[in-house]
Amino acid sequence: MTTLNLELSSELYERLREEAKRLDKPEEELAREWLAERITPLMSERDRATEVLRAAGLLTELGPEGKERARRSKATLKEVRAALDRAEGKPLSEVILEMRGPKE
Repeated sequence: MTTLNLELSSELYERLREEAKRLDKPEEELAREWLAERITPLMSERDRATEVLRAAGLLTELGPEGKERARRSKATLKEVRAALDRAEGKPLSEVILEMRGPKE
């Protein structure tokens, strides 16, 4: 475990001390618990991207109808890839680059 020294204002320390006393916990333990609750665990780049897209409304879960269609599908990954390869038009990556516009 790593040790961290904090400088707290008298008022903040007093509030921490009172709350620790009320909960019958050592001040250090209470502060550690609060930090653990407040600081989110490190997320992978993929998880961060997923959360950003979901928060922006650009990524949602399948509804009941979509889940049922997926469940009924008999297509293999190979068949899906082949169908996507046959699709006309620009690759999605190119469309996204065009939407972003020129780099400044």
